[in-house]
Amino acid sequence: MVCAAGSVITVLQVGDREPMLTLARPVTVGHVLTPQDLRQVPLSADTGTDVVPARQASSVLGQPVAYSLPAGTLLSRSVLGRPQVPPPGQGVVAMAVKAGQAPPDIAPGTTVSVIVTPGSGASSSAGSAPSASSGPWQAAVVGVAPQTNDQSSVVSLQMPTDSARQVAAIPSGQLSLVAVPAGGGA
Repeated sequence: MVCAAGSVITVLQVGDREPMLTLARPVTVGHVLTPQDLRQVPLSADTGTDVVPARQASSVLGQPVAYSLPAGTLLSRSVLGRPQVPPPGQGVVAMAVKAGQAPPDIAPGTTVSVIVTPGSGASSSAGSAPSASSGPWQAAVVGVAPQTNDQSSVVSLQMPTDSARQVAAIPSGQLSLVAVPAGGGA
């Protein structure tokens, strides 16, 4: 009797599923959605979220995404619209990092502390040396792009606008990244 009741409940729960939209591939901020970007997954119709039902796919086609999103992300209306990266008061700075300047498995979403390090043997002018008060800074990794030329990667960091400007002014090779807990301070 218990097994029969469990089967009925399972069938009823599966019956309440509705095809919802997810991203079939990663998209970057500002990307305009096409049919190839979307796929359907069965999901409970009462998820409590603003997930777009597959039957409403035509209403999202041609709309830009406000954030960069990975494949498999459930598509909600809150991720559509004008680009929201970076948010007000924040800036995104790119820095080239070589082996040893950042954890090898650094990925988007990682919180890091940006540390000024001594130059790598290159002569630096007196005006380019950062002061002791210029860092460390806390940032969130928002992108990592491997480079093929000199085995360095470009890491995009989101941080307060003034901090992003300060980091951008420091010569290449004089910064290192340390992964830290989110909200863990600099």
